[in-house]
Amino acid sequence: MTNAISYNAMSFFTNTVTVLATLVDAIGAGLGVWGVVNLLEGYGNDNPGAKSQGIKQLMAGGGVILIGTQVVPQLSTLFG
Repeated sequence: MTNAISYNAMSFFTNTVTVLATLVDAIGAGLGVWGVVNLLEGYGNDNPGAKSQGIKQLMAGGGVILIGTQVVPQLSTLFG
């Protein structure tokens, strides 16, 4: 009985980590898209401030995606 409960808890934890990784990837992708929009707006209006903001958001989105694909899945091996 204890093994079944332990397996169910671990399965739930693994599924939760997978969902968390997907959410972090989606947030990173949204931030990256927002950065591209700001970057293109900065080029269109010849606005260096918007270009700078856009490239920062684009790089931040890439960093968040990297965390979502590399770091968050490591949580599933934390307890097992």
